[in-house]
Parts: sequence; C-alpha cells; structure tokens
Amino acid sequence: MQPFSLSRRTALTATAALGLGATTSAPASAAVASGSDRVPAPRYAYVGCYTTTERGGHGEGIAVFRVDGPGRWHPMGVTATLPNPSFLALDHTQSYLYAVHGDLDQVSAFAVDHGTGGLTPLGSRPSQGTNPVHLTPTPDNRRLLVANYATGTLAVLPRAADGSLQPAEQVIQLTGTPGPDRTQQTGPHPHHIPFAPDQRHVLVPDKGTDRIHRLAYDAVAGRLTPADPEAVTVRSGAGPRHVVYHPHLPLAYVADELNSQVTTYTFDRTTGELAPRSWLPTLPSDYTGDSTAAEIQLTPDARQLFVSNRGHDSIATYAVRDDGTLLNPRWIPSGGRQPRFFALDPGGTTLYAANQSSDTIVAFHVTRDGRLRPVGRPVSTGSPVCVIFSTTGQAR
Repeated sequence: MQPFSLSRRTALTATAALGLGATTSAPASAAVASGSDRVPAPRYAYVGCYTTTERGGHGEGIAVFRVDGPGRWHPMGVTATLPNPSFLALDHTQSYLYAVHGDLDQVSAFAVDHGTGGLTPLGSRPSQGTNPVHLTPTPDNRRLLVANYATGTLAVLPRAADGSLQPAEQVIQLTGTPGPDRTQQTGPHPHHIPFAPDQRHVLVPDKGTDRIHRLAYDAVAGRLTPADPEAVTVRSGAGPRHVVYHPHLPLAYVADELNSQVTTYTFDRTTGELAPRSWLPTLPSDYTGDSTAAEIQLTPDARQLFVSNRGHDSIATYAVRDDGTLLNPRWIPSGGRQPRFFALDPGGTTLYAANQSSDTIVAFHVTRDGRLRPVGRPVSTGSPVCVIFSTTGQAR
C-alpha cells in the first residue's frame, strides 16, 4: 500500500479554513476547577472521523472546533480529506498532532497553530502494520508508540526536531492463541498502548488472544522489552480492549469488549506485574441485545470510572471507593448510536460521547456524585471516533 500524500495546497487550505472565527476565542485565563487544582480549559477540540465506505464513514478527516464551554463548540474547518483518522494524539508540548488511519498502514504528523488551532501537514510514515488503532508519545517526547490491530504488531517511531516522524526503529510481533470468537479473535489484535503512571511500563490489551501484554520501555535506548512473563491471560472470550490506571493506587482497570465487563487488576509499578482482582458487568442484567464495551476513562480525582457500550448505547458509571474497588454501575443513554469513544475534558467535569453512527458528540456534566447530566447542544460531525483537546490556544 502506497502512503497517501499531504500536499502544501492541502495545508494552506486547511490553515485558512481553521483561521476563520479565531478572533472570538475564549479568554486565555479561562480554566475549570478540579478539586483544589486549577486545570486549563480546552481551547480546541480535534475530532477524528471515519471516512470510508467500509467503515460506514460520513466524515471527511480531522474536524477542528473552538471550545467556548461545555457543549459550546464552534466548527473551524476540516484538515483535508484524510482517510479514517481513527485515533489522535498530541505531543507533550501540544505543538504537534499525530493520527493513525484505520484500515490503512500509516501515521500522519501535523504542526499545531496555537493561535488558530490550525493544522499544517508534516507528512506520514508507515505504521509497520495494518489498521493502526492507537498511538501515544513516549514520556521524553522523542518517539511515538503505535499499536497495529490487524497484523498484531507494535512499532516505535522516532520524532524529528520539527515534529515530523522518522521510519520505525523497532517493530514487535505479538504472539498468542486466538480466542474463541472466530470473527473477532483471529490472532493478536492489540487495541491500546498507553504508558503506566510510572512512565516505564506499557500494558497492551490484546482483544484477539485474550491477553494483556506487559512491556518495559527503556528511554535511553528508545526500545520496548517484553516482560517475563510476557503476558497475562484473561477470561476466554473477554476481548480486552482499553486500559486505564488509578493515579494513586497500584490498580489498573480494563474494558473487556466482547463480554462487556470491566476488570480490576492489581498493578505493581516496580515490576509491571499484573493480577486480576475483580470484575463487574458494563450492561444491565435485563438487557438481552447485542452490545460491546468500548472506551474506558477515570476522572482525574479517581472517584468515577466510565465505560461506553455500543449496542446498549450508554455510558456505564462506576463510583470508585477509596481502596479502588468499584461499586455497581449506573447507566445513562449516550445521546446517540454506537459510542465508540468518549473523552473527559482536562478538568474531568464534562464528558463528551462520540456517537459514531449518529454523527454527534453529546456533552454531559459530571456531577459531584458522579452522575451524568446532558448539557449544551449536540455537536454535529460525520462519524466521530476520537476526540482530544488542546489547552494552549491563545486569545487574539
């Protein structure tokens, strides 16, 4: 497969479109409160949208919005017609944005204009696998880690000084016995590759083999090294998808896609060892339809955990006890169909559900007791599947 190109004309068109309306940006001093800390308010939202017929896509690429408050988003334009930018990530300076392209084999880089939110393409590189689904910058901001779902590979791509990407310097082929689902579990299918809070370990949920791979990251060498044992086996047919870490306790929570449950694990931050502790369903006991779990996130104060359900089309909310255990969930409709993804704003006070099949992003205020209350008007954009926020925009 040949890399697609991001032309200078595309860059100029996107930048011009994104510049419209920038004079009404929110004040630079705007902030939201999270406990006793003041967290910068989001200035711009970047939305990855499915574009291809194979994915039932109605989007055009990366949609950009100026954020003036919960549910108050103003469209700023679309960065060209990029195929399936299915997951996005900002580097630690928020000066560069990166996208993987679902069903393809590419990772793209963009420079971010802090004044307008505009994106200037910096080219693309092979992801060293097919259907990359997640990417994350390394703690030192020098590289990107990429998970390739279809081919079961992980790649480490260096970043150049100008934010562009260099060819991969390491590729790891995951192994494991496929799970019992003959359609969804045909081999290793890594779906998530975030760093643990210690910034030295990486857990990779593998939906295809019912395993969670454990790796250590060497910042000096820029390499991933499989741990011993290399993986933890989970319930047969669970299909682990995404993981989130407790910020203070040695715990990790995993959304198991295929059997719609959330599993709590103890996680040793010294050794990276992982052990199952408990699990709870993500669906009500009286729901008999088809559904799969998707995104999982924890509020910054670690008092609430959320999981989205595609089919049941809901957000499951779990109160988190002081010891990290979860209480039985409550549910609220996601406000649309197929919430493949949701995002919390930087302060954890607003949840945005990206409803892929109804072309909407719906905002919910997170109350003090963890309940979700719809706020503002739904945002319309084609097939949203990822939302990230920039907090560095400047008033003009």
